[in-house]
Amino acid sequence: MRKPGGSMDWHGAVNAWHVAGGVYRMGRREWLTEAGWQQAYDDGIRTVIDLRNAAEARRRSTDPVVGGAAWSGMTVVSAPTEEPNHPQFTAVAGPYLNDPAHYAENARLFPGKLVGVFKELAAASVRGGAVLHCAAGRDRSGMVAAMVQDLAGDSCQDIADGYRRAARGINERYRTHGPPHARERYLPEDELGPLLQSRGEAVAHFVRTLDTRAFLLANGLSVPELDAVLSLCGAARVKEPQ
Repeated sequence: MRKPGGSMDWHGAVNAWHVAGGVYRMGRREWLTEAGWQQAYDDGIRTVIDLRNAAEARRRSTDPVVGGAAWSGMTVVSAPTEEPNHPQFTAVAGPYLNDPAHYAENARLFPGKLVGVFKELAAASVRGGAVLHCAAGRDRSGMVAAMVQDLAGDSCQDIADGYRRAARGINERYRTHGPPHARERYLPEDELGPLLQSRGEAVAHFVRTLDTRAFLLANGLSVPELDAVLSLCGAARVKEPQ
């Protein structure tokens, strides 16, 4: 069993990590090569959950050419965590989520979207492992991964460290390949270290304040679906009332 938080060496994958049990995370799936898809399949991945909005899910000219057969044994589903251009959300977070300080607002405005992600994880549990991805593999993936870790019983330190690993991972990508647009930039360690200290703590605070199990059940996830998610992430099932 791979230690939770370990990096995944799927060829071409950027910012790919084990979260808990059969749940993984990474940056955009278009970075994987055909060999990378085969490696992910060999590691048990059978479902790919895309957290991006539909307009973001497109191939770039620099992405590897990959035939559809590369992921023919996997189910790819779309489960965005937010509504694009929602005025209340963009007033707080800007054009997209890129700071754990805004995770709680995301949960407040879009509880159904987050429950939708966990419904997909529940459905994925019968097929095998699942990998969550957004664009950078940092904040939308980080928000959901932190909720998964909360369900799995990880400590605040483990949850904070999970965010920090992913933030460092995409920051390294920006160092070697450049950021995708002006809102992102490579941060040297003297800036990155203090920022990740506070942001990691903010991620842990978010899930502990949210109470992931209660949030999901209150917003439409059924007990059987929650049990399926808990099984997937290696956690104890919900106790039925006596």
